[in-house]
Amino acid sequence: MLVVSADRILAFAAMSLLVIVIPGPSVLFVIGRALAHGRRTAVATALGNVVGSYLLVVAVAVGIGSLVEQSVTVYLTVKLAGAAYLVFLGVQAFRHRKQLKASQISTQSTGPARSDLRTLLDGVLVGVTNPKGVVFFAAVLPQFADQASGSLPLQLLVLGSIFLVIALICDSAWALIASAARNWFARSPKRLEAVGGAGGALIVGLGASVAVEQGVSGR
Repeated sequence: MLVVSADRILAFAAMSLLVIVIPGPSVLFVIGRALAHGRRTAVATALGNVVGSYLLVVAVAVGIGSLVEQSVTVYLTVKLAGAAYLVFLGVQAFRHRKQLKASQISTQSTGPARSDLRTLLDGVLVGVTNPKGVVFFAAVLPQFADQASGSLPLQLLVLGSIFLVIALICDSAWALIASAARNWFARSPKRLEAVGGAGGALIVGLGASVAVEQGVSGR
């Protein structure tokens, strides 16, 4: 017996795809990391972002998500923390843009060496502090669960998994596309430096926009 009915799964999958394909903080963060650091970092960032988003799903399933959404102070704290961390990552990428080398484009990061685990954790932190993710999972996700059938937390976890599988596929595609464009810039050190700086600037701008924007459209 299905925990969630097939019609609810399809409806939520369609809703999720609409939200995911509209570029929002998560997508722009992955693109910025691809431009600033390359393919490997961008893909690891996309995976970490999905893990962070799933932590939000778990929080909603146990009731914490609603508390964050309803508390203005807690919500603002989460939003500003995420925005500040984005700005920090963007500044770091911009500062180290001159250290890029064409031969390192797909395997090494800008500036000091970053482990895959550190990159993954960066994505997790940004994903879990994405204000649009908090609102979407707290306000929209529960609407697709069947309250009468019971097992509500399990239903939310199942639906959240569907969202995140779609997100991982789409975000990874953005990472590959952006890093492919970066490969072209690698043919010229000046162009590579410029695109690395542009990636850092994009992440800084994203952090600033997250701090001031409202609404839940885009991911």
